[in-house]
Amino acid sequence: MTDTPDPTRCPLCGQRNSCSQADPDADGTLCWCFQARIDPAALARVPPQLLDRACLCPRCAQSLPPDDEPA
Repeated sequence: MTDTPDPTRCPLCGQRNSCSQADPDADGTLCWCFQARIDPAALARVPPQLLDRACLCPRCAQSLPPDDEPA
């Protein structure tokens, strides 16, 4: 296990988080989460060691059921 989180993966489900801040090709584009409402319960489930180090995916941020399709 590594101490460094993968910035492209959601810390709750492991799916791609679509974070433009972690994407070097995004070229300064604002992340989807800047204009989204994040469920406080979802944030509460993020492990303390990953707070402010790994972004939630849109599904987990809204506390939607996980997508069963592979990443």
